[in-house]
Amino acid sequence: MSKLTGLHQAVARLDVAWAGADDAMGLSREQLIAVNDALGALQRCADAVHADIAAGIAHESRRELGAGSLAKEHGFRTAAKLIAATTGISSGDASRLVAVGEATAPRTDLLGARLPARYEVLRAALAAGVIGVAAAGLIIALLDRCRVVAGTERILEAETLLTERAVGLGLDELRKLITRAEAWLDPDGVQPKEDERRAKRSLKIFERDGMVHLSAVLDAETAAPVVTAIRGFVSAAFAARKDAPDAEAVDADRRTVAMIQADALAAFCAHILGCESRMPLAGATVIVRLTLDDLQSGAGSATVDGLDQPVGVGAARRMAAGRGVIPWVMGGRSEILDWGREKRLFTRAQRLALVERDGGCAMCGLPPEMTKAHHIRWWQRDHGPTDLANGVLLCETCHHRIHDNGWDIHIDGTGIAARVWFTPPRCVDPARTPRLGGRARFDIAA
Repeated sequence: MSKLTGLHQAVARLDVAWAGADDAMGLSREQLIAVNDALGALQRCADAVHADIAAGIAHESRRELGAGSLAKEHGFRTAAKLIAATTGISSGDASRLVAVGEATAPRTDLLGARLPARYEVLRAALAAGVIGVAAAGLIIALLDRCRVVAGTERILEAETLLTERAVGLGLDELRKLITRAEAWLDPDGVQPKEDERRAKRSLKIFERDGMVHLSAVLDAETAAPVVTAIRGFVSAAFAARKDAPDAEAVDADRRTVAMIQADALAAFCAHILGCESRMPLAGATVIVRLTLDDLQSGAGSATVDGLDQPVGVGAARRMAAGRGVIPWVMGGRSEILDWGREKRLFTRAQRLALVERDGGCAMCGLPPEMTKAHHIRWWQRDHGPTDLANGVLLCETCHHRIHDNGWDIHIDGTGIAARVWFTPPRCVDPARTPRLGGRARFDIAA
């Protein structure tokens, strides 16, 4: 299917979805979702066509044409400047259109014979309207960075995997996947980048207008205990707020998350100065995950739960030597993780295993310290066992969303290698197509 055909089909889909209403206020809830989906497809298809056109304009504006450059004939220095001015987008967005168009356009050899695009899988996905130019730009930038070190075969594998995983992901989620994929494609590049980032770490303290300002820039290794502890304090504060007898009382806790985080920092420092009591952190623990092969060889990379940026094995070893850090080495000795009906509450070992499998809230991706382990089949009502196959990590919001709106959860497989699937109710998706959740959405190496 050509990109222009896909664009025409997207327009027809939008026309069908909008039928019977003069404006958005006249649309039903089902139509609002249908029109939103159709608009997304239309925008992706239009951008794909625009990327092809941008590549053509860039080709006709190449430097060797001199004064005959298409852009210069119209009064612009570059093709990106021409596109930005005529479409009202930024020069950066115009440059991305050109880059995506050039990377996914068919090529010719020196004799004029037609060759496939540099990234043919991405070209097909763009033509089908399943991913947008912004997502394609992120993937192309990664593949271009790692092309030499990873080799052609691994780059093709990464292109296929990333294109498949990008469908249905927002750009923020895709960036997280790209970060993991780069460590997979270029494991030897993690350590030098890590050293560079570590050299840039800083914490600045200054006073202004009666307030003390703190501005911190931290590398992943330095940030891991800071982020985990503060998030744990916030989770404990919200748990205490939920259990408070009178939420409307004058002295009820109405602090924002930002306020609680500031109070957490103050409480930690006061605790260190006095060191008399243990701080409430809702069981927060820094978990560094790496394979046994990487640990033994000293190569590769590790991930820190709650952070997107991978760290080198050397950093993982240093972190594991510190207090409050658990190194999760896949392939090591395990504890009993299935208790059946013997225990009602999930144990610490089971929770760590669920963190390994789910990566945090299996539905929305919030970090582990902001989640609780829940029985899929309820303990009392359904007589569900306290096993990994019946457990899932969920934040409070997603827990209520699932029970209130009729979502179903299914665990495919066993142990920490299992996958979590969420099946929406028919009012959300008449076909009830399962959606992948948990860490599997972002573990490119899996």
